[in-house]
Amino acid sequence: MLAGLLSAPAQALTAEQAQAMAAGGSDSRIAALQAAVLAPDARTADFLRALADDTVVLAQGRAWMVQGKQAVDPVTGQAVLMPADAEAVVSNNRIRSEIDTALAALDLRHAEAAKRLAAAQALQQDATPERLPLLEQALAQESDAAVQAALQQARAAALLGSSDAGQRMAAAAQLARAATPATRRLLSERLAEEGDDKVGKALTRALAEVDDRLAWGERLGVVFSGISLGSILLLVALGLAITYGLMGVINMAHGELMMVGAYVTYVVQSLFRSYLPGGFDGYLLVAAPMAFLTAALVGAVMERGVLRFLYGRPLETLLATWGISLVLMQLVRSLFGAQNVGVENPAWMSGGWQLLPNLMLPLNRVVIVLFALAVLAGVAWLIARTRLGLFVRGVTQNRAMAACTGVNTARVDTLAFALGSGIAGLAGCALSQVGNVGPDLGKSYIVDAFMVVVLGGVGQLAGTVYAALGLGVLNKFLEGWTGAVLAKIAVLVLIIVFIQKRPQGLFALKGRA
Repeated sequence: MLAGLLSAPAQALTAEQAQAMAAGGSDSRIAALQAAVLAPDARTADFLRALADDTVVLAQGRAWMVQGKQAVDPVTGQAVLMPADAEAVVSNNRIRSEIDTALAALDLRHAEAAKRLAAAQALQQDATPERLPLLEQALAQESDAAVQAALQQARAAALLGSSDAGQRMAAAAQLARAATPATRRLLSERLAEEGDDKVGKALTRALAEVDDRLAWGERLGVVFSGISLGSILLLVALGLAITYGLMGVINMAHGELMMVGAYVTYVVQSLFRSYLPGGFDGYLLVAAPMAFLTAALVGAVMERGVLRFLYGRPLETLLATWGISLVLMQLVRSLFGAQNVGVENPAWMSGGWQLLPNLMLPLNRVVIVLFALAVLAGVAWLIARTRLGLFVRGVTQNRAMAACTGVNTARVDTLAFALGSGIAGLAGCALSQVGNVGPDLGKSYIVDAFMVVVLGGVGQLAGTVYAALGLGVLNKFLEGWTGAVLAKIAVLVLIIVFIQKRPQGLFALKGRA
C-alpha cells in the first residue's frame, strides 16, 4: 500500500472517502485510509493532518475539518457554520499509527528536501520490515544526498527486524555509521531480543562504535554547560568585583540589584507586548541599557544616601546593605507580587544549534556567553583605558594622594558604585532569559558571586574571569558524578581549602584596605 504512494497518480478526495476515514470501526477506517492514500492529493493530506490533530467532526452524515469556530468541507475547502450535531472523531492508537505512517509517506514526496528529510528521520524512529518497499521506492527516486542517507538509515532500521540473519548483521553495520541517540536505542532494543550469537556480536560491536562517537558529544556538552554557568557567574560577579573588590564595600544588596535589572527587563517586555508587538523580538536591545541605567541609579542613591558615611567600616556596610536588600525585595513584592513573573525569549534566542547528533547548544545560552564576554571587554576597557578607570584605580590605591592631585574622590566613589550596580543590572537582564524572575532571584546568586570574587583575588578582574569559568566547568563535571547538591558542597570545600593555602586568591590582593 505504502509503496503506491510514491508512484500512483493523484486524484481528488471525495466526501465518501473522508466519511469512511473518520467514521466506523477501526478495520473499516484503516481500509479507507489505505485506499485514500494510494493516490493522494493536497485535500487528502490536509484531511489526514486534521485527523492527526483531532480536529475532525462528524455531522449531517459527513466529515468536517474544524478551523476556529467553523466547519470546513475537506473536499471543497469551503467554510460553513459549525453544525449543532457535530461530534468529535476519536482515533485509537492503531488508527493513529496508520495516520502517522500515511503522513510520513506523503512527506517523502514533498518538493522541499527538508520535509523529505524530516519524513525519512520520522520513519526511522518506528521502522518495520513492512515499510521496506516504501523506503526502497523513495530511495530510488531521491536525489538529495542528505535525504538519501536518512532513507538508508531508515531502511537499515527496518532490516533490523528482518527474519534473515545476514540482513540483520548488514543493518547493524550500516547503523553503526550514524552515531545518534536514536540509533543507539534501536541497536539496544534489537540486542535485547536477538537470539542469534553472530548477529548479537555484530550488534554489540555496532553499539560500541556508536557509544564511542556519542561520548564526544556528551563531553563537549558538559564543557559547554560549564562555560555557560561560568559566564553567568562572571556576569554576576563582575559588578561585585568593583563594589567589593575595588571599593571594599561588602554589598549584600548586590543580588537585589540584579533583581532590579531582571524586573526592568520584564517591564520593558510587557510594554513591547502591549504597545509594540511587531517589534517584540527587539525588546532586549532596549531592556539591557534600561536595566543598566536603573540599577546604576539605585546604586548611586545607595552610595550617596548610606554608604558614603560607612567607608572604612566594612561590617557596617554589610549590615546596611543587607537592610537595603530587604527593602528592595519588599518593594518589588508590593509592586509585582510575591510570585515569579514570566520573561520570554525573543524568537532569535529560541531553539539551538545542532552541532552533533547528541549535542545541541541552546541559543539563549550561547547569547549569554557572548554577552558576558562583551560586558567583560567593556569593563576592562573602562577600567584600563578611560579617565574614570584611572581615577578609580588611583583612589583605590591611595585615596589621600588622589585627593591631593585634585581628584574628586566622592564623585569617583559614586560613579564606581553606580558602575558596579549597573553591571549587576545587566546580569539580571541576562538571567531573566534563562531562569525565573522573582523577588528572591538575588539570594540564589549572592553567595556564588562572593565565592568567585574571593577565589579570583579581591579587586582582580582577571581573577574573577578565571574563577567564574573554572567554578562553572568544575561544578558541571562534578554534577555528572555526584549530583547537583554534593557537587555544590564539594566546590565549597575545595574553595575553603584553596583559600587556606592561598588567602589572596588566584591573584594578589589589591584594594583600598
